[in-house]
This record gives sequence, C-alpha cells and structure tokens, in this order.
Amino acid sequence: MGPVLDSLTAGFPYLILHVGVAVGVLVAGVMIYIWVTPFREIQLIRERNTAAAISFMGAVLGLAIPLAFCLAGSVTAFDILIWGAVVVIMQLIAFRIVDLLIRDIGQRIEDDEVPAAIALVTGKLAVAAIISAAVVS
Repeated sequence: MGPVLDSLTAGFPYLILHVGVAVGVLVAGVMIYIWVTPFREIQLIRERNTAAAISFMGAVLGLAIPLAFCLAGSVTAFDILIWGAVVVIMQLIAFRIVDLLIRDIGQRIEDDEVPAAIALVTGKLAVAAIISAAVVS
C-alpha cells in the first residue's frame, strides 16, 4: 500500500492544479460564449425555454469535450492553459459559424423550437469531436 499512497501524495497536488486550470478555462469559455451568443440563453432557461436549455448545455459540452482531451494530453498546467485557450477559441468560432448556418437560430431558440436546438447542438458537438481528435494527434 506504501507505493500507492506515495504516488497519490505526490500526484494529488498536480491533479488538483490541472483540473483547476481546465475548469477555469471552461468557465472563461462559457462566459465568453454567453457574451457572444446572439440570444440570451440563461434568461430563456429561467423562463423554462427547453430549446435554450438544450442549446446551452450543448455549448457547455462542446467546450468541455475538447478541454477534456487537452487535459488528457497535456503535461503541465501551462500546457493546459495554452492549448485549452486554443481549443476554446476554435470552438467559439465554430459555434458562431454553426449559429450562422442555421437560419434565424436566435429567434428559433427564443420561440422554443426544440428541433432547431437539437440541430444546433449536433453541429457544436460534431465540431467538438473533431477538435478533440486533432488535439490528441
């Protein structure tokens, strides 16, 4: 049991640091997403808009998935910070492109059109998967 506890004792601070950096990058990415999105998803969620909840959760997952791959492939906290910022920026650009490709997406989300939200999330998660694969290659 000694080597296991020694390993835990030595590695735990790095685990906390790396997870903390990744979560910090995720929170920053979500805040930027909220700022640049063409509609106010948080307010719509408070108003019980299902499409907005689907869209927002898809965005959070779309940011978290590449960050998780970044975390898995990184060696240092600085690595996570730099590559995490890169994948978040790439995702935010991709999200904006997907938003533009689906006509009147803001209005459709505000109108609680669940099919539009599902299409939006599908695009965002598809891009997240591709970016994730690129990060670990």
